[in-house]
Amino acid sequence: MNNKYLAFGILIGGKSTRFGADKGLFKLRKKRLIEYQLEILNHFNFDIFLIANDKTQVQSYIDEIDFRIITGFIIDEYDFDLDHTIRSPMIGLYSAFKELRKLNYKKLYALSCDNPLIKKEVISFLIQEGKNYDCVVPRWKNQFLEPLFAIYPIEKAFYKSSDCIKKRHFKLTNIIENEWKIKFVSIEKTIRKLDPYLLSFKNVNTNGDIEEIEKLFKNNN
Repeated sequence: MNNKYLAFGILIGGKSTRFGADKGLFKLRKKRLIEYQLEILNHFNFDIFLIANDKTQVQSYIDEIDFRIITGFIIDEYDFDLDHTIRSPMIGLYSAFKELRKLNYKKLYALSCDNPLIKKEVISFLIQEGKNYDCVVPRWKNQFLEPLFAIYPIEKAFYKSSDCIKKRHFKLTNIIENEWKIKFVSIEKTIRKLDPYLLSFKNVNTNGDIEEIEKLFKNNN
């Protein structure tokens, strides 16, 4: 696979209302949460983009991390007469699809900056699974999906996300079209074999989540 086959896109532009600070830049054990992700993604020969809300946020990341290890930043596009106060990962994904489509990438592996404990083995497995599919999405046994740990076809997803935003349908799973060739991967049956504690899906939403991750680090030590 050439490096235009796929790009990683990490959404960093969320409001972080419950957390109270930019989650990606929160420092845990001398590293920013985003740096834990970048450390893993750098094992792969694919470009990495950070998807930010605005130029101010971009500058804050340039000031705090070694931005040389990423390919670039993508800033949320408020097309379709969108109110700029709306903050939605749908806008971030649409913006990424729009920009990466121009750059001739084929697929986007979408992630969120609040999953710092992603596992290389899981990433690699899902990329391999995606070779013969349009879209790869982890799925829980209760049928809930993980749309921010999924691989999307950029061309098709650009048009679908455009349509979703025009209709103000911001739920991320609205992007996924039944007509696509989709691979749903069982989290409990398949991914757990590669990530026994399912740390790849451990979200940071509150300070309590940070405390849990601290405990995990201590136990591993």
